[in-house]
Amino acid sequence: MLCFLFCISSAHSRDRQQNRPPVPTPALSSHPSAEERLLLDAVNHERSTAGLQPLKWDNALAAAARQHAQVMVSQNLLLHQCLDEPPLDQRAGKAGAKFSMIAENIAVGPNPETIHNGWMHSPGHRKNILNADVSAVGIATMRGSGGLFAVEDFSRPVAALNLEQQEDKVISLLKSNGLPGANATDDARKTCKLPRGLEGAPALYVIRFEVTDLNKLPDDLLQRVKSHAHRKAAVGACGGGDTAGFTRYRIAVLLN
Repeated sequence: MLCFLFCISSAHSRDRQQNRPPVPTPALSSHPSAEERLLLDAVNHERSTAGLQPLKWDNALAAAARQHAQVMVSQNLLLHQCLDEPPLDQRAGKAGAKFSMIAENIAVGPNPETIHNGWMHSPGHRKNILNADVSAVGIATMRGSGGLFAVEDFSRPVAALNLEQQEDKVISLLKSNGLPGANATDDARKTCKLPRGLEGAPALYVIRFEVTDLNKLPDDLLQRVKSHAHRKAAVGACGGGDTAGFTRYRIAVLLN
């Protein structure tokens, strides 16, 4: 018998029906087991055939997947959110993952080959495996009374940058696009925390933005910089509206 479910962005909620003792955290490894390696290789073979980049193994996602696999085995349930268990995004965030997108496949079957074949013949699971917007995966397999339980957690990771590193990234982009007078300032940091207006001296242009990728500037800000109408920029980071593992950078830039 093969059973499988899939989840995109977040796990399905499930009413708490009874009190259960907490499931101990399984011993974790930074390397996939033989069965997990078979699933990883199968996923990347499918992606290669479809002209997609291979997925990189993510230890934090693997830790979340293994914890979930153990819960499913202990309760003998095939669910994205078992009894007294947090949803997918919270599990992954608690394991240390930071991401802008997350999805999950789960199944129980006799072996990895049968499970992967079933996923590839299911539109939702196949979509997760061949999603061009994800680049990382953590996989877990665990034997239970119902068979081999398997979990694949996919994500688009977000780099774990502190506030100073975020500011440095934006300053570097401003300078490379023709605005050498860019620096981090306390006024910009205070402005970043405000819903509107600015802190300190007036500025000709103020923008606050939240992004998951600091490798490019917002289009409006980039156009301003390339217009050469401004000579200085003040940059401040203040932390985005992170929820569980979903990570966003919040930045303010003041142009004069």
